[in-house]
Amino acid sequence: MHRRAFLTGLVAISGAAPVWAAMDDVDPAVSSIKPALRVLLGRGQASMLGPGEFLFNGRHYRGSFSLLPNGDVVNLVDIESYLYSVVTREMPPSWPISALQAQAIAARTYVLARSNPQRAYDVVPSEIDQVYSGIESETESGRAAVSATAGDVLQLDGHFASIAYSSCCGGHTENAGDAWGGRAPVNLRGVVCGHCTDSPWYRWTRTLRLADLAVAFAAELQGEAIIGFAASDIDRSGRARAFSLQTERGVRSIPATRARARIGTRVLPSLLVHSISPPQADGTVVIEGGGLGHGVGLCQWGARGLARTNASALAILSWYFPGTTTAHE
Repeated sequence: MHRRAFLTGLVAISGAAPVWAAMDDVDPAVSSIKPALRVLLGRGQASMLGPGEFLFNGRHYRGSFSLLPNGDVVNLVDIESYLYSVVTREMPPSWPISALQAQAIAARTYVLARSNPQRAYDVVPSEIDQVYSGIESETESGRAAVSATAGDVLQLDGHFASIAYSSCCGGHTENAGDAWGGRAPVNLRGVVCGHCTDSPWYRWTRTLRLADLAVAFAAELQGEAIIGFAASDIDRSGRARAFSLQTERGVRSIPATRARARIGTRVLPSLLVHSISPPQADGTVVIEGGGLGHGVGLCQWGARGLARTNASALAILSWYFPGTTTAHE
């Protein structure tokens, strides 16, 4: 089904006026023959190589391109061709085919929900949205997963479902409301996983120097020395919502997402912190935790684990996005 017809159906259900009405001239993604989207590639040199292929900063891309007034290059590409690159940038191509198919459906739903003709582009090609780097990153298994699920999306109450995913949840996915605030949709409220135990990130240990923490939180400490570091305000999934910096003058509470960004997202792989030791004699604390990433939605290592039990793509998606149904866009 053409994306315009699909969205028209959703609008008819809601009774709202279509935001893209009379906007074909400014939204080629809507007026294209195939459902398409606009990917902001950024600044650089772009040149067409032939019908349906161009070169941008030394990389080959499918589709065509246009320039924004500020000089940024935007790739106009049909969604299925976009997904050829995305699926195996977001998930290893050697993983079971049903896991790759689940990734394809999730990624397709994500971009369709994000598409907005009132903006100059739909997505960026990085982890801010989804990793996308053109033809060279495509693989046979990734294209097969996209083709096998062509047009399949997840719906919740007749609309595109909210989609999120991360590498490894550590045993329990996170409630989107706890992670980012607000009321989480039914399909992003966190579930027991138990299928990601093969991940190297399922359990991890980090040793942090108090001196390094003092540098990371210098603005809050204002010269005070750290004499203790602890996780606090633990949510339903076991993740910390804050960290406490103990000094001789009292305790400073830092929101967990801010603290992780300051410490480093690879130094502190997730907020699923099981324990933090008292300061050691060498001026360090030892943190034990699990998971990699925010933990909301699809656990990619969990998808792999379920696929290895012969679970289908739809069974995998039902596990991590409860309440959703599959539709054909």
